[in-house]
Amino acid sequence: MLTKEILEDKLVNRTLQEGLLLEFKKDSDRVLLAVAQRPDGKKNWMVSDQNGVTSSIKPQQITYIVPGVENFDHTEIPDFIQKAQNNLDPTLLEFAWVEILEKNQSVTAEELAEMIFGSKEPLESYCAHLLLSKDEIYFTVLETKGSVSIYGPRPTLQVEELLRRKLMKEAAEEELQEFVQLLKSAKAMPLDAKPPKSSWITEEKIRDKIKSLEAYAIDDCRNDDQKKTAGAILKAMGLAKTASSAVNLLMNIGYFPVHVNLDLLKLNIPTDHSDEVITAAESLLSESSDKDEIDRKDLTHLKVYAIDVDEADELDDALSATRLQDGRIKVWIHVADPTRFVDPGSIVDRAAMKRGVSVFLPTATYPMFPEKLAMEGMSLKQGEICQAVTVSVVLHSDGSISEYSVENSVIKPTYMLTYESASELLHLDLAEEAELKILSEAAKLRLQWRRQQGAVDTATLETRIKVANPDDPEPTINLYVENQADPAMRLVSEMMILCGEAMATFGSHNNIPLPYRGQPQSNIDTSAFAHLPEGPVRTAAIVKIMRAAEIDFRNPIRHGILGLPGYVQFTSPIRRYLDLLAHYQVKAFLRGESLPFTAGQLEGIASFINMHARMVRKLCSSGLRYWIIEFLRTQPKEKRYHALILRFIKDRNAALLLVEVGLQASAWVSVAQVGDEVEVQIEEAHPRDDVLYLKEVV
Repeated sequence: MLTKEILEDKLVNRTLQEGLLLEFKKDSDRVLLAVAQRPDGKKNWMVSDQNGVTSSIKPQQITYIVPGVENFDHTEIPDFIQKAQNNLDPTLLEFAWVEILEKNQSVTAEELAEMIFGSKEPLESYCAHLLLSKDEIYFTVLETKGSVSIYGPRPTLQVEELLRRKLMKEAAEEELQEFVQLLKSAKAMPLDAKPPKSSWITEEKIRDKIKSLEAYAIDDCRNDDQKKTAGAILKAMGLAKTASSAVNLLMNIGYFPVHVNLDLLKLNIPTDHSDEVITAAESLLSESSDKDEIDRKDLTHLKVYAIDVDEADELDDALSATRLQDGRIKVWIHVADPTRFVDPGSIVDRAAMKRGVSVFLPTATYPMFPEKLAMEGMSLKQGEICQAVTVSVVLHSDGSISEYSVENSVIKPTYMLTYESASELLHLDLAEEAELKILSEAAKLRLQWRRQQGAVDTATLETRIKVANPDDPEPTINLYVENQADPAMRLVSEMMILCGEAMATFGSHNNIPLPYRGQPQSNIDTSAFAHLPEGPVRTAAIVKIMRAAEIDFRNPIRHGILGLPGYVQFTSPIRRYLDLLAHYQVKAFLRGESLPFTAGQLEGIASFINMHARMVRKLCSSGLRYWIIEFLRTQPKEKRYHALILRFIKDRNAALLLVEVGLQASAWVSVAQVGDEVEVQIEEAHPRDDVLYLKEVV
C-alpha cells in the first residue's frame, strides 16, 4: 500500500506566501493559527496569530498550511477556529479507519476531509487535520515533509489495546477528579467539622491516593506510581510538587494534625505493639512464675525511695541507704527485674529488641515493652511487694567502693518522689527522712571521688515538655527546666553511676561478657575551662571536645568522663534493651546457668540496637526542639528571656542558652564575654521550619 512513489506523490510541500492561513507550534504546549504577512530574512516569516500578536517564525515551526486559502484576514481567525471546533466529531475517525484499513491505504488531511465531510474546502481540510494530528488511537504518522503529513491506519489489535488504555486513563482521571473534589471539600470545612482520618483509609482507591500523598510528604515514596499519583494530585490542586505542599494539604484536610511529627513518620518508628506481642505479654502476666523466688533476699524492711520525673510511666529503679556502725555508708540500688517475665528469644523479647529503647516524646510515650506488662508486671510500685535485682555497695570514707554484692531481692517501695519533692525533703532536713540525707551524703562523696579520678562535670539544664492535647491546633504545653546539678538529680545520677561501676567490677571479676561502656578521652584538662562559669557554659565548652563513647563486650574499659575504671548501664532494663541484655547475663550467672550470649553475640545485637537508638535520639531531640519553639511562639511578643553566652560563632554572633526554656539558639549581642548573661526577645518562631530569631534587648 505504501510504495515510495505513492508517498512521494502525496508529500508535495506547499510554498509559503503572503495571505496563507497556517498552523504553527508556538512552544511545546501551544499550537496557534496565523496568517503569513511577509518574509523575515532568508527563511523566516512574520505572521499575525489568532491572539493578534505579530511574530517571526521559522519554517520548521509550521505544522500545517490550510489549502485553498488566499489573502486571509487575520481578524477572522477566531471565527474560523470556532467553526472548526463545532465541526469536530472524533467518532468520524473510527468510521474512516475501518474503511481505510480494509482498503490498505494511507491518507492525507485533505483526503480524509473528502471521505468524512465530502469536501476538501479549507474549513473541512483543517478539521480533518485537527482530527488526525490529535488522534492517538486510530492513525499514525507515516511520513512528514514540511507541513504535509501522511497517515496510515493502525492494526486492529493495536487499536483495541490503545482504546483499553484510553478507557483506563479516563477512569483514572475521573477517580482523580473525584478525589480532588473530596480534598477541596474537606479543605473548605471548619476545623471541627473535617472528616476523621479513618474516613480517608476505608475505601481502597481513596486510601491508595492519600497514602501516596503521605509518602510524598515524608519523602518515602515506595515506587514511581506513588510519586506520580501524589504529583498529579498536587498539580490538580494547583499546588507545587513539593513535600511541604503535600504536608500542608494533609493538614488543611485534617488528615495530619497541625503539629504532626514528621520525623516520627519518616523514621518509621513503631508506635504500637502487634496483637501477637500484646497477647503474649498478657499471657506472661497471668502465667509467669518466679524462677528466682527461693533465692530472693527479703529487703522489705528497708525504706525505699523511687525518685523520677512526675509523669514517669515505668519505674526501673529505687534507692535505700543506712549508716553502718563503723560510720561507713551502705547504699542499695534496687533495679526492676523484667527477666522474671521475659526470656531471651521469646516473642516479647524480640519485639523489645526491635525497638531497642522506649521512646519518650513531648506528645506520647512508646514503650519498649507492651504497656500493661511494663506497668503492671515489671515496674516498681509504691507500697507493693516488687521483685528486683539489688546492687548493694559499702563506700569507703573517700567515696570509693569498699564492698559490693548483686542479688535477687524482694522490696517494698516506700515513697515515689518527684525530683522537686525529693529536693524539698532534702532542704527540710527532716529527722524521719535520715535515709534520704544519707543518700545525698553518699552522692556528694561519690562526686568528689570521681572528680579526683579525672571525672568531668557535664551538668547542664535539662528541658522536659508534656503536651496534653497535641492534636489541637493550640495545645496546652507544659514546660519544665531542671538543673542537673540540683541535689535530687545529683543524688539519683550518682547512684546510677555507682551501680554501673559495681556491675562492671562484678562482670569483670566473674568473666561475664557485658556491654562495658567507656569513654577513651581521659586527658581533658578541666583547668583550661576554669575561667568559664561552672554549669551550662562550662559544660557546653567541654562537650564540644568530647569524643564518642565506646563499648567492649569482654572487659571493662576506662570511662574518662565519669572517672571510672569500668561502667555498665544496668538501671533501666524496662526502657533500654542493652540494660536488659546485661540483666539476662547477670541473672543467668546468679542462677548458675550457662550465659545466654557470648561477647560476639552481644556485639552483634548492640550494633543493631545502637543504630536504632541513634535514630530515637534524633527523633527525641527534634521533637523537643519543635515544642520549645512552639512554646516560645505562643508567648507574648514583649516577653524577655535570660540567655547565657556559650561561645562566639563569628564576630558578635553568639551561641546562647535560653535559661527559661533550656534551648540553644544564636543572636547578635553587644557584650564581649563568654558566660555573660543578656536579655533577649523573640522576633520570629516557626517550629515547622526550625526557625528561631532572637534580638538582644539593650
